[in-house]
Amino acid sequence: MKPVYLDNNATTRVDPEVVSAMLPFFSEQFGNPSSIHSFGASVGAAVKTARGQLQALLGTAHDHEIIYTSGGTEADNTAILSALESLPDRNEIVTSKVEHPAVLSLCQHLEKTGRAKVHYIGVDSLGRIDIEAYRAALSDKVALVTLMWANNETGTIFPIEGLADLAKEHGALFHTDAVQAVGKVPISLKDSSIDMLSLSGHKLHAPKGIGALYVKRGARFKPLLRGGHQERGRRAGTENTPAIIGLGKAAELALAHMSEEQTRVKALRDRLEGGLLQRIPNCFVNGDLHDRLPNTCNIAFEYVEGEGILLHLTRAGIAASSGSACTSGSLEPSHVLRAMNIPFTAAHGSIRFSLSRDNVDEDVDRVLETMPGILEKLRALSPFWTGDDKGGKEFKPVYA
Repeated sequence: MKPVYLDNNATTRVDPEVVSAMLPFFSEQFGNPSSIHSFGASVGAAVKTARGQLQALLGTAHDHEIIYTSGGTEADNTAILSALESLPDRNEIVTSKVEHPAVLSLCQHLEKTGRAKVHYIGVDSLGRIDIEAYRAALSDKVALVTLMWANNETGTIFPIEGLADLAKEHGALFHTDAVQAVGKVPISLKDSSIDMLSLSGHKLHAPKGIGALYVKRGARFKPLLRGGHQERGRRAGTENTPAIIGLGKAAELALAHMSEEQTRVKALRDRLEGGLLQRIPNCFVNGDLHDRLPNTCNIAFEYVEGEGILLHLTRAGIAASSGSACTSGSLEPSHVLRAMNIPFTAAHGSIRFSLSRDNVDEDVDRVLETMPGILEKLRALSPFWTGDDKGGKEFKPVYA
């Protein structure tokens, strides 16, 4: 039976057209793009073309505002550390409680080592940022605001351009982790107040190990990696040419398929979501139903373990992921769902289904046929399930 892949927020299949574009740069066109001879010059021209393809997807004013990185994590780290170094008279950072660990872990480290004071802004039960708390945290002490464009677990979209405008009123730099948003929602940076934006290639059908950081022309910037003149001296190290070419092609394809993400992919997601809610009692959607990524569906199935659901789905040839960050043997739900105050018995049974343009109706049909039986089997074993659709026993754990 053909496997069903619904974990595209974790990573995507590399598009065959991307692979074809990359292949010559492993062998025939192997020159260093920084070299002035013919071997390097042709590769340098291809890198410039790829930069232009990414520029078109992001809607930037200049192609040199794009700095290639090894991925989203490097881009996030570069943006945050650059801001603190560029604005030495300011030592505060504003972020949210639901950011990706690539941002949260660094902020916590900076706080622990005394290099920055960090304001962690909360969200409501739909994952929407607390605007008033955000306004209150802004001051002339803030060097950087770093907020994700769309949440990787729930797909909830922050009003990122308005949040950037508010940050600029206080002279702070504004960075957004847009790893999940790029390629799924239209973006136009040239007319925005966003100073920096991170993206990762493997989230949009490019290979792993390549990403980019957008830095608006004129924004203060300090490099993370030194030791070479690549990327105009802003990111040292010989360019990963095949991956850069692949990212450029993937950006071109993402732009071409943008309307499909908003229509066909969204319709598949909605049919999957509606079908599960109709067929299975005691479940609900995590996140903002009105403002979220078109490909993401996070459903909390009450009174069961998410890991148990995933195990049964895997046996059925279906790949999804837990809505929680549970690891084997852990009872800790994800920091995102905790921030949203999702009840423990629901957060622990949350599953994220994330689609892409590769998915078809038959994939949705398989999940709709498979999931009710899994939930019935697991709930029969659950000590919290009362055996009807009126809910289970109340359970209120104390989080560490």
